[in-house]
Amino acid sequence: QVQLVESGGGLVQPGGSLRLSCAASGLSVSISAMRWYRQAPGKERELVAGSVGVSTTYADSVKGRFTASRDNAKNTVYLQMNSLKPEDTAVYYCYAQPLGALSRYWGQGTQVTVSS
Repeated sequence: QVQLVESGGGLVQPGGSLRLSCAASGLSVSISAMRWYRQAPGKERELVAGSVGVSTTYADSVKGRFTASRDNAKNTVYLQMNSLKPEDTAVYYCYAQPLGALSRYWGQGTQVTVSS
């Protein structure tokens, strides 16, 4: 059974930092397409970081502030978020699709709130 468990969200002041983690079980992050998405209230889910660990791509709104990475030994992916802005407030989701498979998996999400 595949599980993606996000952690690290919370309340932070503008300009602050958070590091999100996504611990995977039942699949290997080293041979899966790993992504980070977010969904703000009243908005559609948007891609924040794609192809984590392999020429990672970023949404224009987070370039230069967010860094996604992967630790194959821990089977975990991360999203380091710096210089946070109120508009970064959203539920952040981890996504995985094992290479060569049609199955796609989502984590339960972790809330990030940027507010003074």
